[in-house]
Formats: sequence, C-alpha cells, structure tokens
Amino acid sequence: MASFEKIMVAIDFSDYTEPIFNFGADLARRLGASLMVASIINERDLNAVSSIVSMGYDVDGDHYVKGVSQQRQDALQELVRKAGIDSGEIKIILKVGHPVRELLKIIVAEKVDMVVMGIKGRGDLREVLIGSAAEKVFRRSPVTVVSYRDPRQAERLRKRIH
Repeated sequence: MASFEKIMVAIDFSDYTEPIFNFGADLARRLGASLMVASIINERDLNAVSSIVSMGYDVDGDHYVKGVSQQRQDALQELVRKAGIDSGEIKIILKVGHPVRELLKIIVAEKVDMVVMGIKGRGDLREVLIGSAAEKVFRRSPVTVVSYRDPRQAERLRKRIH
C-alpha cells in the first residue's frame, strides 16, 4: 500500500471549507502525515478587477490580491486554531492563477502524496454533482485524490441513487 507522508487540502473558501479542512487535518493526523493547505485566487477574478480599472474605477489589482490573501490567511489561521493544530505544523500556500493548473503544479513541486478536496466549489449549483475544478484535478492528478462529502452533499447524493 502507498505511503502518505504529505497531504494537501485544497480549499476555495466556499461554505464547505471548514469541514474539508477538518477532514484533511484529521486524515493527516491519523496517517502521521504532514499537512499543507493550498488556496488559489482565481486569475479570472483578478482579470475582472482589471476590467473595472479600465472603466475608470479606483480599484487596484495588487490591493485586491493583498486583501483577498490577508482574508484567506486570517480565515486559515482561525481554522487551524479551531482544529487545535500548532500553526508551525502546517504549510500554507496561497497563489494567484488558474486553480487547476496551480494545484497540479503544487502537487508536483511539493511532492504531495494525497490531495483532499470537496466535490463542490464556490459555484455550488445543485444540479452539478462535481465542480469543474475538482473534476479536472481528479482526472489529472498524479497522486491519490480524496473527495470529501459533507452530510448535506452525501444525503443529496443518496437520494439520487434511489
């Protein structure tokens, strides 16, 4: 059986972030693996800010990225604190780019053995069973990907089976 020494939790700060993080942290603890968290600020959002700037609005892409990065850092520190994890024991990576591409690059560069992510992203369309970013990572990842389902998602999927 494969050895899982480094687990990466990919989060997007949707409604599912906390349970996904907690699941990944618990899994890492049980397997004796190191834990890292990756979150990608979608370049599409940054492009939207640039479009607004070109219309004459006083918005700055750099300030947007710094603001979002700080919000995510603060939220992650709160998740780490709530989970009772020493912040020195977790590596946090925040990047700007295409989410799938950046997550795959991190998997390779950081020599990740397993990825934990949710099946839904920020879009959360009820009729979509799996988010497009998650589906692409599942298909392209060179390592094991564990898809977390919260109780609401699990129940909705169970009903679809009947």
